[in-house]
This record gives sequence, structure tokens and C-alpha cells, in this order.
Amino acid sequence: MASKSLSIFVHNFLLPFMFGLSVGIIIISTYSYRFNTFSFPSIFSPLHSSLPTNSSDPPPQPPSLPLNASMKLDEKKSLEPHNMTDDELLRLAAAASSSSAAKTFIKDVAKVAFMFLTPGPLPLAPLWEKFFEGHQHLFSIYIHAHPSYNHSFPDTSVFFRRTIPSQAVFWGTLSMIDAERRLLANALLDLSNQRFVLLSDSCIPLFNFTTTYHYLMASTLSFLQSYDDPSKAARGRYSPRMAPTITVQQWRKGSQWFEIRRDLAEKIVSDQIYYPVFRDHCLPPCYSDEHYLPTLVNILWPDASSNRSVTWVDWSLGGPHPRRFGWIDVKLEVLDNIRFGGDECVYNGNTTRICFLFARKFLPNTADPLLRLSPSLLV
Repeated sequence: MASKSLSIFVHNFLLPFMFGLSVGIIIISTYSYRFNTFSFPSIFSPLHSSLPTNSSDPPPQPPSLPLNASMKLDEKKSLEPHNMTDDELLRLAAAASSSSAAKTFIKDVAKVAFMFLTPGPLPLAPLWEKFFEGHQHLFSIYIHAHPSYNHSFPDTSVFFRRTIPSQAVFWGTLSMIDAERRLLANALLDLSNQRFVLLSDSCIPLFNFTTTYHYLMASTLSFLQSYDDPSKAARGRYSPRMAPTITVQQWRKGSQWFEIRRDLAEKIVSDQIYYPVFRDHCLPPCYSDEHYLPTLVNILWPDASSNRSVTWVDWSLGGPHPRRFGWIDVKLEVLDNIRFGGDECVYNGNTTRICFLFARKFLPNTADPLLRLSPSLLV
């Protein structure tokens, strides 16, 4: 009897425990980065009390963060190379979040993962360098570029060795979703990443890092747009062959550019039900990057998102692509109108005019004028 009880104990408790512990140790030792720990007594306080109520008010000024001005870029922040398949990577990312180690990992420092989806160069990198300067312990960077692109940043750059293993991405195809899930999975391997932002090579920050960090960390929701549109360009792209897994009533459209919490990111990389449906039945003129995440979140967890994006784009010209901004458009009044001049939106149950933290599409020739405006833009 004692032998049988011992066998049951080993099979039902000890073996699963040892497996979970082993996964956690491997993930932390291989993919986590050493960083200093700080306490943030105020970063999770409601931000709405400091948000401006009209376009003439200055940007919010949350309590200052305990920054180490002398901190230098740690070489161990470089990403570890790997040759995992997408399936292996997604499974490892899911295991990282579900392991017992993840639940007991250091929580003193919560980071924002900035994920850049780009065909190659980052022409606006100098502006982002200014944005990130002095905050190395509060962010992670991941770059998904074309696999043939081999440009390297200097070792003093925040972008140094932050490129993940990638595959070619083609506009309007499922490869866009593959790249987004690849970015999320790599970012989830760092257990300190708690918020995840998808950005393009033409995106710019609209506020300084401190304001952006507090806005995201204090939010109770993710920022992912998802809406029902009966038009041909939305519900008209639904294929009846998606039923019964996805019904037309569940079908949604939204912006590709999202910002999400860790718990929602985990659901996205773990999806094995809805992704195959999109792979088989969402073909042009159905564009997965406009429908997969909005539909997935609507089905799995609609209350997790504020149903809006924090990345501003100008669709006023019509057509399949938003307006592009060149050097002649880079004026502080133009940027301030984007930052404060739009309609009100809801943030943690309160209305505010600060609805966007990033903007696109800014051409490469805007890099120099944006840098000149950065002392006013990133205050």
C-alpha cells in the first residue's frame, strides 16, 4: 500500500512539479536578462487625474521614476540567437508564462516590450534613441526585419543586437500575423515584459518615455481596436467557410497596430484554433492583419481591450494606405494637434484628450526635423 501511494505521489505531483520547475529554470537562464530592481510606489496609481482635459493643457507629468543616470547598456540585453521553428517558439513562450517560475519571478520591475515590424532599416532610430535614453531598465526592444537585412547598430545603441530570427513578410498576407506572433513570442520569453507595443519603421513617439510608460502601466486594459463594420471592406471579407469556428457575428475589423497586456499576449501566441481558419480562408481581399487579432480578442476576451489603438494614423485621403508625412509636415503645431487636438476617448473609465502615444506614417526624411523638435516633443 505504501509503495502504491508513493507511486501515485510521484506520478501526480512530483513529476509535473519537476517538469514545471525545469522549464522555468531553462527559460530564466537562457532568455531573461539581469537588471537592477526598483520599487515603484506610484506608477500604478490612476493616471486620469493628471491627464489634460483640453488641447491647450500641457502633457501629463507622472511622478518621476527612480532612474540611474549613469546606467550603461548591458551587453547581456542582446538577444540570444536561436533556430527554433515558429511552433517551437510559440510553445516555449506559452510555457514561459504558465510555468511556476513565471508566477514567482521578480515583479519589482515591469517592462514595456517595443516590437518593431520593419522590412529593413529603422530610419527614425535617432528619435527613438532620444526617447529611450536613460530608461534601459524599463523597456525591451525586438526587431523583426527581412531575413536578408544584415545592418548592425553600434554597441552603444538601444537597438544593438535586438533583431529576432525572422521570415519574409508580404503585405496583405498571413505572414504579417506570423511576424506579429513571432515578435510576441520572443518578447514573452522575458518574464519582466508586461506590456507589448507593435510599431512600424514609420512610427514616432508622441510623448516622452515616462509619460508613455505610466500611461500603459497604469491602464487596466489593452489597446486593440475591434469593431463590427457591415461594409464590403469589413464584414464583406468574411468567408462562410470559417463557420462554425468563426461566425459572421463574431467577425471584427481593426487597426493592426496594438498595445496589449501580457495576459492577452499569452492568449494570442497560444491560439491553435482560430489561426488555422484564417490561414485557410482569409485570403486577399481578406487581409488577416486587419481581422485576425480583432476577431480573436472579440471571441476570447472582449472585455480585455479598450477597443481603440494608441497609434494615430490619417486615413482622410482614402485608399488602402494612410497618408504619409514628409519633412515639410514636421511642425510642433501639427504634432500637438495629433497629441491633444483629437476627439475625447476613455481611459480607465474617464474621458481624456490624450488618446494616442505614437503616430505613423513618417517618411525617412522627417528624422532630422523630428530630432530638432525632440526637446519640445519629448519633454
